[in-house]
Amino acid sequence: MLGEPQRLEIADDKDVVRVRQAVRVAAVAARLPLVDQTKLVTAASELARNTLIHGGGGFALVVGVHNGRRAGVRAEFVDSGPGIADLALAFTDGYTTGSGLGLGLSGSRRLVDEFEIDTAAGSGTRVAVTKWAR
Repeated sequence: MLGEPQRLEIADDKDVVRVRQAVRVAAVAARLPLVDQTKLVTAASELARNTLIHGGGGFALVVGVHNGRRAGVRAEFVDSGPGIADLALAFTDGYTTGSGLGLGLSGSRRLVDEFEIDTAAGSGTRVAVTKWAR
């Protein structure tokens, strides 16, 4: 890891915008190509919105990382909401619990290089994504 993670609270729509901006700044600093910056920012935006809408708010941790060969950005989203009871169903394209397109989790997973999720009904959700420079 490079430096300390930046912690950003997610309590309203303005916070989702702040997370997007912080992820973009970190992606530029990691020298991700523009297409990869856009993919990471899009995934982060979806996950921040999920944290707000489905998790009742929470926080994001954004940090530049390095694996010895290349730089990247890791963004982690944490809430203490109801969790996801059926993870397989939640990853089904088109599935939505709201008015969205149903591409949040599955779409976010396709946009990044690494995707981790830890959730259970009644225990909140933690999603971490990483995008590496090419």
